[in-house]
Amino acid sequence: MENILDRFLRYVAVDTQSDPDSESQPSSAKQTVLLKMLKDELNALGIEATLDEYGYVMATIPSNCGAGIPAVGFIAHVDTAPDASGADIRPQIIKDYNGEDILLNSRTGLSLKVEDFPELLSYKGQTIITTDGTTLLGADDKAGVAEIMAAAQYIMEHPEFRHGEIKIGFTPDEEIGRGVVKFDVQKFGAQYAYTMDGGAIGELEYENFNAAAATVHIQGRNIHPGYAKGKMLNSILIGMELNGLLPVEQRPEHTDGYEGFFHITGFNGTVEESVFSYIIRDHDINLFEKKKETLKRCVEFINSKYGNQVASVEIKHQYYNMRKEVEPHYHIIEKAVKAMEMEGVTPRIQPIRGGTDGANLSFMSLPCPNIFAGGHNFHGKMEYIPLESMEKAFKVIINIISLFAQNEDSR
Repeated sequence: MENILDRFLRYVAVDTQSDPDSESQPSSAKQTVLLKMLKDELNALGIEATLDEYGYVMATIPSNCGAGIPAVGFIAHVDTAPDASGADIRPQIIKDYNGEDILLNSRTGLSLKVEDFPELLSYKGQTIITTDGTTLLGADDKAGVAEIMAAAQYIMEHPEFRHGEIKIGFTPDEEIGRGVVKFDVQKFGAQYAYTMDGGAIGELEYENFNAAAATVHIQGRNIHPGYAKGKMLNSILIGMELNGLLPVEQRPEHTDGYEGFFHITGFNGTVEESVFSYIIRDHDINLFEKKKETLKRCVEFINSKYGNQVASVEIKHQYYNMRKEVEPHYHIIEKAVKAMEMEGVTPRIQPIRGGTDGANLSFMSLPCPNIFAGGHNFHGKMEYIPLESMEKAFKVIINIISLFAQNEDSR
């Protein structure tokens, strides 16, 4: 078998950054390069795989131990986040990590500091893969892709391994909230599935945020500054005022656990006109709806102060909390717990402070919790992943498949 490190490095070398401003699917043609590579690799292993016009790779490994076992799927996304460059990634491999700060880039002095990221100490003695301090790494979610592909290769090279029907899915555009918009669940054919898209080793998640994106438009009035008194409406300042009305304690940097937030993600503007972009998140549906109403009231206040046409907001739904769709099938969580324990991994069931393709798939009648892929500090230059965490994730996949084949309360 190709070792999982070499496989991961091959995948992160392909620039697959998704594009939120594109209307196409996939949103960027470069994602198709890796998707086609994966389809061809699956075919080369003897696995029937297809790549459709929307950028979905779907593959099936037939059961080798009869009928009656639910078809189980494993899904990962190939795109990397628009938050940081995904081009020309040059990973650094730190073997036998010594527990000290890791210098990422000598030119800028950027480092992974234990003081800032104390969880690094959990991986002392392991192999750590980092960025070079200029791009993200792409472990989100090419680690998941590599783990699923490693499992597929293992199964095809070990015909004695008993398994039911296995479904494999790779998707584009997860990072921009459109990963499974056109995913054909019936064609995929799984009864249950898991996304390999979680963070640190042991994470197991079947709750996630309710999510919306909001765009606030501020229409100002530009007047020559020498004659502006009583006339100018500076859209930048008005937008800043609106942002200041939102509760400071409900920003991402001040929340954790089940606490939701307002997060300003972008700004583009002049005196005449400005646009502020937000994401709104909360696990509790009632608090989620209240957050949306809070933003609307802030817009209403600005209009009451400056004029009815100054501020407007458009709020778009992104995804809902999958808990109510997964919990009735709790045996799939129990199998994941047991699969981790079989590898000496302590399961940590916790809410996702984000979302995965699995959230939307769960509302499309495919219960789909999320399992750790092993990475940390996604979406930025501080991203890293321990090799041993990827190896454990690969084994967890194999164990889940084996547990389903035993048909233990698979229902």
